[in-house]
Amino acid sequence: MENNILSDLFRARFGAMPESLFPLPVSGSHRQYFRLAGGGVSAIGVSGTDARENMAFCTMAGHFRSKGINVPEIYGMGGDGMYYLQEDLGDTSLFDYVADGRKGGEYSLRDREMLLAAVSGLPKIQFEGAAGLDFGICLQSSVFDGKMVMFDLNYFKYCFLKAVGLEFDEVSLQVDFDRLVGDVAAVPAESFLYRDFQSRNVMVKDGKPYYIDFQGGMKGPVYYDLASFVWQARARYPEDLKKDMIKAYLDALAPYAVPDMEEFYRRLRLFVLLRTLQVLGAYGFRGYFEKKGHFLKSIPAAMQNIRELLSGPSGEYPYLESVLKGLVGAFDEGKVKFLPEDAAEDDRPACKSFRKTGMSVSAGEGLPVLTVDVTSFSYKKGIPEDGSGNGGGYVFDCRSIHNPGKYDRYKSLTGMDAPVIKFLEDDGEVFRFMDNVYALVDAHVERFLQRGFTHLSVSFGCTGGQHRSVYCAESLARHLAGIQRVRVRLVHREQKVEKTL
Repeated sequence: MENNILSDLFRARFGAMPESLFPLPVSGSHRQYFRLAGGGVSAIGVSGTDARENMAFCTMAGHFRSKGINVPEIYGMGGDGMYYLQEDLGDTSLFDYVADGRKGGEYSLRDREMLLAAVSGLPKIQFEGAAGLDFGICLQSSVFDGKMVMFDLNYFKYCFLKAVGLEFDEVSLQVDFDRLVGDVAAVPAESFLYRDFQSRNVMVKDGKPYYIDFQGGMKGPVYYDLASFVWQARARYPEDLKKDMIKAYLDALAPYAVPDMEEFYRRLRLFVLLRTLQVLGAYGFRGYFEKKGHFLKSIPAAMQNIRELLSGPSGEYPYLESVLKGLVGAFDEGKVKFLPEDAAEDDRPACKSFRKTGMSVSAGEGLPVLTVDVTSFSYKKGIPEDGSGNGGGYVFDCRSIHNPGKYDRYKSLTGMDAPVIKFLEDDGEVFRFMDNVYALVDAHVERFLQRGFTHLSVSFGCTGGQHRSVYCAESLARHLAGIQRVRVRLVHREQKVEKTL
C-alpha cells in the first residue's frame, strides 16, 4: 500500500510513475524512508506512524523555506497524512561528511568550515523560524517548559540509570531534579527549539548544510540546541573546535540578541548537563530496549561528557552529581554495557548468553557431543523433518519480522548478504525476536548437555526461506558456535547451503 501511495505522490509531482522505489536505512525513529526515482529526478518518500508528527514536519518545513532556511521542499502528502514526499537531499549527512576527522581525531579545514556553517545557521532557525510559526502544530508541547524538562530527566532515570542497575535514592534524586527543572524553566523561552540539533540531522548538499528532523521542535531557550550540536556525544569534537563553533554561533546570533557572556556560559553549561542526561536516556531506550546497536556505541562518549561536567563548578545539584560519579565509576568497572566504536552492530551486549552467566556444564573428554541442527526453510515447502528420531527442539516463525523481500533491491539476495543484514538490523525487530530465541535455546542446550543428550533441532521459517529465516539461522548458529561439546550443523534448505560450525 505504501508503495502505491508514494508512487502516486511522485506521479502527481513529476508527471510519471517512478521507475524504482527502494527503502533507505532505518534511523532512530519508526518512520520508513524510500528513494523514488524516474525520468532523471528523485525524491524521498516517507511512511510515518503518526499523522500529527508528519503534519508538524511538513508545516514547519514549509514555514522555514518561506524564511529562506535550507530545509527539504515538501512535494505532497497522502494517505490521511501518514505519507509524504519530499526533496531528495542525497545520502551525505554532516555526521558522515566529517567521518574522517572524527575517526582520526583531527578535523580538516574542510570539516571545520562545514561544521561552522551548520552551527552558524542555527540562530536564523531559532529566531526567524519562530517568527510567525504556529506553535499549535508542535507535536509534544508548544513550549519547552518544566513539564518537558522533567520528561527528559525521567527518561534518563528510567531508561538509563535503572537499565544499568545503578543503585540510588529516588527521593534525594528527585529533590535535585526539581531544582534543575526550576533553573531551566527560569531561562527565557522565546525562540524555536529544534530539540535534536546535531550532525546526523544536517545533510550536506551542493556544499551547503540542509536541516532535517525538526518535527519535535517547540518554543524554547536558545541554549539547548547549541549544547546538542557542540556536545554531540559520538562526534567527539576537540576543545578548540567546540570554542570555534560557539564563537561562530555567537557571531551569527548578534543580529538577533547580544547576551551577557558570563550568564551565557553559565546557562550553556546547565543545558549541556540537561542534554547529556536526555541523550543517555535515549541511548538506553534505543539501545537496551529497542536493541539498536549504534546507540550503544555513543555511550562511552556520553560518559566522557559527564566526566567533563563533573570536573567543572559543582554544588548546585549535589545528589545528582554523586549519582553521576557513581555512574562513571560503574562504567569504568565494566558494569555499563556498550558497543565499541568499531564493533559490528549485531554484537549484542544486551543479549544474555549462558556462556557469560555461569552455565554449569562439564567439559571433560569422553562426554557426548550435542549436535544442534539449525535450519532455515520456506513455509510454502513445509516444515523440515527431524531426522534424529527424538523430535526435540523448536520451530520459529520469522514472518512477524519486517520483510526485506518486499523490496526489489533485496529480492535476489539472501539473509547472508550484507544489504539484507543491514536492513534487518537497522530495523531492529530482529534483535528482539532473537533475544527471545536465545533465551529459550540457551536453556535447552544447557539442560541437554547436562543430561548427555546428543541432538537438538531448531528451525526458522519465513515465506520464501530466503531472507528473515536465513538471517535468524545464521545468527543462532554463530551464537552457539564455540561452546564446548556443541557442534552446530547449519542448513539453509531453500538455498541449498550446508555447513558445520
